[in-house]
Amino acid sequence: MKSTGIVRRIDELGRIVLPAELRRTLNIGERETMEIFVDGSSIVLKKYSPACIFCDSARDVVLFKGKNICTRCLRQLREPT
Repeated sequence: MKSTGIVRRIDELGRIVLPAELRRTLNIGERETMEIFVDGSSIVLKKYSPACIFCDSARDVVLFKGKNICTRCLRQLREPT
């Protein structure tokens, strides 16, 4: 992981501000949805893009029973075995 040298305080509501320069560099827009991961003792933020729970494809994803599934995998699930 590469250090940016940027240090921010967490406010009383638990928020931090990502600097505009960093948001521009990573193409993170206002009101963008971010996904939060924990890796050991590190917190990792990633732009959220819904992907299929089976094949990890982000193309043609639909919500099926509360899960993101691409239409190709959904067709395969509906086919008789």
